[in-house]
Amino acid sequence: MRTLYLDCGMGAAGDMLSAALLELLPDADAFVEKLNQVGIPKVCFSIDKSEKCGIIGTHMKVTVEGAEEDEHMHEHADSHQDHGKHFHAGIEEIRSIIERLAVSDQIKEQIISVYEKIAEAESAVHGVSVSEVHFHEVGKLDAIADVTAVCMLMEELGPKQVIVSPIHVGSGSVKCAHGILPVPAPATAYLLTGCPIYGGKIDGELCTPTGAALLTFFATGFGEMPVMSVEKIGYGMGKKDFEKANCLRAILGETKEEQNEAVVGCEASIIELVCNLDDMTAEALGFAMERLFAARALEVFTIPCNMKKSRPGQVLHVICEPEDEEHLVEEIFKHTTTLGIRRTVVERYRLGRRIETIHTGYGDVRKKTAEGYGVSRYKYEYEDLAEIARKENLPLDEVRRIADEGGEV
Repeated sequence: MRTLYLDCGMGAAGDMLSAALLELLPDADAFVEKLNQVGIPKVCFSIDKSEKCGIIGTHMKVTVEGAEEDEHMHEHADSHQDHGKHFHAGIEEIRSIIERLAVSDQIKEQIISVYEKIAEAESAVHGVSVSEVHFHEVGKLDAIADVTAVCMLMEELGPKQVIVSPIHVGSGSVKCAHGILPVPAPATAYLLTGCPIYGGKIDGELCTPTGAALLTFFATGFGEMPVMSVEKIGYGMGKKDFEKANCLRAILGETKEEQNEAVVGCEASIIELVCNLDDMTAEALGFAMERLFAARALEVFTIPCNMKKSRPGQVLHVICEPEDEEHLVEEIFKHTTTLGIRRTVVERYRLGRRIETIHTGYGDVRKKTAEGYGVSRYKYEYEDLAEIARKENLPLDEVRRIADEGGEV
């Protein structure tokens, strides 16, 4: 399966993401020329080579009326900061600009959807309606350029899945038009709800609202880099220098399509790791389960139990492939309070599985089918159904019916 892995060890901003994706193309200059024909008012794209900690990558340069925006500040600007001249715009003004661009209707819909995500975040954290949200940094012409470039590059590269690493958001605080805010900024934190993020020792805002919105829009999953045959690697550089290379790394390649395996019957052995826990909070246990899934566990679940001194506890079960066992043992000890882990080698029966894509008038929906032993059943990918339902304001059952009818609206 054609897979794009985004390594966000130094966060994400729109220009870093577009530059990293651009390096994956065979002819970056030709694509930059294509970007310049899109028709974003007063905007011109160009690329520069940049070096960070000995790594050579690309900086995506966007100029508005011949000047690069915010040359006095680095690319991780918060959406509420107010420096110099600004292009202030509400969501309808943004829509008007996007509708006039020389791109496909699908790209226009994607760009608008990204801005709607940002508007929803701004609305939630500032307590105003979406229509009252007026964009500052994220609404400027250079930010529209970043979002447009990423959407076009994703279409050009055509990955079937996009896996995003845990996102480094930085630490400390950031000065903005509303005052001093913690990092991640409230809008960024809202956009990254449910995603694996972390802080660290680097003082500064590493993930911008634009970067967060783009990552969550295109990501099909979050976690560590999957086993893949690498085709090409791209480095998108930020402007500011840190002790760690300030770049976003994009890795394009092929992964094994496990969901399309036609295996039916009793498989080779898998490993079950089990431990009892009675002194962890629900939050800590939930975080541990998240990290175990990120470490390639096949299944992670708990079963309530009674332990010594009649204390209620949980039995943690982790199922994994043999090659992932050692790493998962380390993760269990790291993220839980257990002092010992029981190990069992088991075999499993399974149905053959395959996946296909249903094209609807609202977007693609993945259909997962399981067959074998006289059984055949299917289900649609929930996130695909939910994305269309949210965008079109439809019930899930209605989107499911459309997919069942072959994508006819």
